[in-house]
Amino acid sequence: MQEESNDHTELYEHYNFIADKGQGLLRLDKFLSNRLENISRNKIQNAAKAGNILVNSHAVKSSYKVKPLDEISILLPYPHRDFELIPENISVNIIYEDDSLIVVNKEAGMVVHPGHGNYTGTLVNALAWHLKDLPLFQKGEIRPGLVHRIDKDTSGILVIAKTELALNKLARQFYEKTVRRNYHALVWGRFRQVEGAITGNIGRSPRNRLKMQVFTGEESGKPAVTNYKVIEDLGYVSLVECRLETGRTHQIRVHMAHIKHPVFNDERYGGNRILRGTTFSKYKQFVENCFALMPTHALHAKSLGFKHPLTGKDMFFDSELPGNMLQVIEKWRKYSGKSADESFPSK
Repeated sequence: MQEESNDHTELYEHYNFIADKGQGLLRLDKFLSNRLENISRNKIQNAAKAGNILVNSHAVKSSYKVKPLDEISILLPYPHRDFELIPENISVNIIYEDDSLIVVNKEAGMVVHPGHGNYTGTLVNALAWHLKDLPLFQKGEIRPGLVHRIDKDTSGILVIAKTELALNKLARQFYEKTVRRNYHALVWGRFRQVEGAITGNIGRSPRNRLKMQVFTGEESGKPAVTNYKVIEDLGYVSLVECRLETGRTHQIRVHMAHIKHPVFNDERYGGNRILRGTTFSKYKQFVENCFALMPTHALHAKSLGFKHPLTGKDMFFDSELPGNMLQVIEKWRKYSGKSADESFPSK
């Protein structure tokens, strides 16, 4: 018996199997390679080495002999290949690199990995060039090294693995939700509570397959939790910090729209219209100038914390907001008559 689950934002797949009553003794890697299409025994062995294969809730080696009714779960760090990856010499803002991983600050407008309609010009195309001498990037995988991603028009920090072992160990951290991810977003409206948690299952909208939505019942979508804290109250808009407990597709954008605070200039979720403010034509022009200054939605993956997959050391990376987002925030400060110091809540 097999169950499979994966997430659109975290790039791993999770499989569960229960061995039949009549199962004869068989090496675990052979048992799994017989059941997982297009997954090599080497990939299964690397998953076991990283502690990502559990039998009856205990991590085991790939040489373990499967017995009748064993419950087996395996976490694999990326989906199967579906078309060729073309390395491209594209500039990438690398903020840290060692033998196990690389951390980048992605600019808004860059797609993370190739997919239908975006076969070239992505971050992964760029990394495939930069890391072309590494075995992991020579296998033809379409998403080599990726364990998470951010939307095309979201800027900010991503970690990418450079080895199979690092990939498996980072995937485990994302799966177990031990990674710390903080975002900054400029959103519409003033909050009644300066901090809180947004909950609600997120799944694909049945009316528009390009959008995600919050489902109030537990029967649809996947559980999602976004913790927020207001950093600056700017009158008709607010700058908020969002800390993710889960990593669903478009999570912050969907959750913020759900509580009537869409991300500023988020076309897909209604933030590209004037949702708060006056009817004065000067105000309308001011907002349109802000939209023109920052044509993408105002969301930035500001910091990322995790344990180094090889050393176990705590790693933490922080980044500045992109220049145009800073300029838009400053324009709202001036419009609301507040300085940066006045806008920050007292601690």
